[in-house]
Amino acid sequence: QVQLVESGGGLVQTGGSLRLSCATSGRTFNTMGWFRQAPGKEREFVAVTYWSDSTRVAESVQGRFTISRDSAKNTVYLQMNSLKLEDTAVYYCAADSRRINYWRLVYSTNYEYWGQGTQVTVSS
Repeated sequence: QVQLVESGGGLVQTGGSLRLSCATSGRTFNTMGWFRQAPGKEREFVAVTYWSDSTRVAESVQGRFTISRDSAKNTVYLQMNSLKLEDTAVYYCAADSRRINYWRLVYSTNYEYWGQGTQVTVSS
C-alpha cells in the first residue's frame, strides 16, 4: 500500500522558517514534489525533485524555498525560509513513479499519489 505522510506544518510569523517532510512507503518514486492550496484558490505547484536529483521551484518561492530528497529514507523535504503571509496554505506532497516530462511537472493532474496535506499558517 502506497502512503505519503506529511509533517512539519504549523503557525509561524512572517520572515520565519518551517521544514516540511513527506515520508513515503509502498513504492519508489521518480518524481516527488509539493503543491499548495490556499482557501478559495486552486492548487498550485511549489517545488519538485525529479529525474534523480534535479529540482525545480515555482517563481513565487524562488530563493526562499528549497526542495531536497533523501532516497535512502524515501523522504522529500521542503525547507521554507523568509515566509510571507501569502505562503499560508495547505501543503500537499505529491509523487509519481514515472519520469514526468519537464513541462508537465507543474500540473497536479500528472501526479498519481498524494498526501493528506499539512497546514502552514503565516501570521504578521
